Amino acid sequence: MGIFDRIKRAFTGEDQVVKEELKEKDTEIVFDKYDKGMEKTRKNFSERIADLFTSFREIDEDFYEDLEEAFIGADVGFNMTIALTDAIRDAIEEENVNRPEDVKRVVLEQMVSIYEKNETGSVAIKENPDGPTVILFVGVNGVGKTTSVGKIGYNLKQEGKKVIMTAGDTFRAGAIEQLNVWGERLDIPVVTGKANSDPASVVFDAVKQANEENYDYLLVDTAGRLQTKANLMEELAKMKRIIERENPNGVQEVFLVLDATTGQNALIQAKQFNEATEITGLVLTKLDGTAKGGVVLSIRYDLDIPVKYIGLGEQATDLQQFDPEQYMYNLVRDVIEDKQA
Repeated sequence: MGIFDRIKRAFTGEDQVVKEELKEKDTEIVFDKYDKGMEKTRKNFSERIADLFTSFREIDEDFYEDLEEAFIGADVGFNMTIALTDAIRDAIEEENVNRPEDVKRVVLEQMVSIYEKNETGSVAIKENPDGPTVILFVGVNGVGKTTSVGKIGYNLKQEGKKVIMTAGDTFRAGAIEQLNVWGERLDIPVVTGKANSDPASVVFDAVKQANEENYDYLLVDTAGRLQTKANLMEELAKMKRIIERENPNGVQEVFLVLDATTGQNALIQAKQFNEATEITGLVLTKLDGTAKGGVVLSIRYDLDIPVKYIGLGEQATDLQQFDPEQYMYNLVRDVIEDKQA
């Protein structure tokens, strides 16, 4: 059963049943992490929808303008807001609805429907069957890139995988030290080089060790100098060439790490990095600390790149593999429960 069907069932009074199914699907611990981690985003979205329907009188152009403002305010993004509003308008006219509760149902159903249509990428990591799976982590400084390398390393190790990490950001001593701390804490080896040395040479040493010692995963931290896009492209291209030369099937994934608290700026960064290198997945950090989690919808609509992981807290276990069903349900849940009340 897809997200759309679950939302429809929840809106017809089966919210508790849907909750239990989601808990059973991903364990209660995961459900609780989404519940707590998305609290600010959920509150922001539900308050904007509540304000919209508090002043609801009739379906007219003022209503659609207010609806657009509500979506923009929830960081859904301009392009998806326009697409959503058009879809909602068509559905309302087709179903000939005018009661507030019916309009609210249409709004949520169209949100979920549009998201499902664009949710084409797999959240699973593409694995290398002939050698270590290599994942490059890119992103501007300060978004939690190095921390994400450590946390995903922890998750993979918990799954029984043999993991090695490398500090490819040789231009920041702090990044090397930070990854070393994660390595010591998690008992995961870290390949490093001298400060300001060639990042590609460090990656070469890491790939060599990963192959010789039969590691399952090699996680590569990289520098985040988006302001010099040409240098960034050259650096990443050089890393990829070395990995392709030394590792069967080359690089499996390139994860772009984004800070959810920056809202639509995260979408801008995603577009810029996608121009510089081929991004295969997104890691959205600090979702628990922001009301701007609606940016997930914007990113999913504007870019054909799947969200792979989201940060729902400070602990290593709080960087969760993205579950679109959990995300969408926890985004709109308060609106559903308010309807049922």
